Amino acid sequence: MLATNREPNLADQFKAEAEAFLAANPDIVKVEILLPRFCGPLMGKWLPVEALTKLAEGGVRMPRSTAALDIWGDDVPAVGIALEKGDPDGICLPVPGTLSRVPWACEPTAQVLVTMTEIETGNPCGYDTRGVLEKMTERFADLKLTPVVATELEFYLIDRNTTQTGHPQGPIISGQTDRLTDSQVYNMDVIASFEPVLADIYSACKAQNIPAETTISEFGPGQFEMNLLHVPSALQAADHCILFKRVVRHVARKHGFDATFMAKPYAHSTGNGFHVHMSLLDEEGHNIFDAGKTSKQGAVEQANAPLQQAIGGMLETMRDMQILFAPHANSYRRFQPESYAPTTPCWGYDHRAVAIRVPASSGPAARFEHRVAGADANPYFVISALLAGVMHGFIAKTNPGQAIETLEQVEVKTPLSPIWQEAIKQFGGAKWFADMAGQDFHHCYTKSREAEEAIVSATITDFECRSYLRTV
Repeated sequence: MLATNREPNLADQFKAEAEAFLAANPDIVKVEILLPRFCGPLMGKWLPVEALTKLAEGGVRMPRSTAALDIWGDDVPAVGIALEKGDPDGICLPVPGTLSRVPWACEPTAQVLVTMTEIETGNPCGYDTRGVLEKMTERFADLKLTPVVATELEFYLIDRNTTQTGHPQGPIISGQTDRLTDSQVYNMDVIASFEPVLADIYSACKAQNIPAETTISEFGPGQFEMNLLHVPSALQAADHCILFKRVVRHVARKHGFDATFMAKPYAHSTGNGFHVHMSLLDEEGHNIFDAGKTSKQGAVEQANAPLQQAIGGMLETMRDMQILFAPHANSYRRFQPESYAPTTPCWGYDHRAVAIRVPASSGPAARFEHRVAGADANPYFVISALLAGVMHGFIAKTNPGQAIETLEQVEVKTPLSPIWQEAIKQFGGAKWFADMAGQDFHHCYTKSREAEEAIVSATITDFECRSYLRTV
């Protein structure tokens, strides 16, 4: 008999959801189960549609180490959870509300997110990606607070063919011969030129219950930003975000393009950011960041005590959490002055050069916007890091200091680390976060970053050979 602590109502809930889904989609022949992992695309496997009941009852397994595969899809021996322990299986359990149709599939296909639990105990796996965020949301539930989260993701549409050296190329608009090379921010002609692919992205999001809303063309050639609507669930917001990235990649390929969420794909164009908006609701549904109408800070209401404490906590923990916002070597190329990518832990009212922006501090929309993370970051880990910072702020009653008003004030602040190795080491020493998010995750993620850094550092690049082979 399977050992699982899965609540019976969740299994029954998914069975009912699956029954209704199949009644509405009787042609479905297979299901893709999708497991979020530390980095890179979702992992998983195909099941015949008849296996949905088996999935709900905890009868589907995958190796637990799948969650920690590196960016190349390999096991990381230093993490110590694969062959070092016999590479044991975990139980894959479906996430209610994520069963949906796959619009781009060649045959009628559905997909569903899964989480990982241990066979022996039935408890959530300590390094399950989604479980890390679930643990953080439970801490807020204990305080009777509900995070309301919205995300914004930037990405580039690129040519399917890279250059001879593997670098991306700007896309060619259908019916034209020239590649996009110039800034296109808010350019409606560019959006119109890519209407077929962007419209298909919206359509696929609607089919998969991903609340995509606003689209703008960004600074880089072929770069766009899409906003996802706020939801009163940090977990659901992260689910939407990771599934949205999958939609963009597959729809882009359908239209003859490719898509990248790489933090800095072009040396001389803007990077891809991942911005998170967040507020907190109390038991009565009131936004605790709402400052009311009593105090002014220019044209914006001044942040109240809870919002200031939350901001202060995120600022104080930002250096510890940087590796969650910027997980890869390329992530650190995005942190450049005057590039809309924050380089220092600072905050301000409606100021886009700061790490934490306050777009509104009164009314139901009072919230902060965290602007540090790149689009290459794992949304579950980014939101977990923000919740941990907010919790720290509430516990320590932190003060964020003076709000930034000018770019000069930003530039005199002590910067975030521009060095990947330093950020890894800082996170590894953050024992307070290990206590919050779990020792298993903290250990595994630290080791996974150290292993990736070691491989990158040991790799001799084409540029090094061109520079040094015949000159030194």
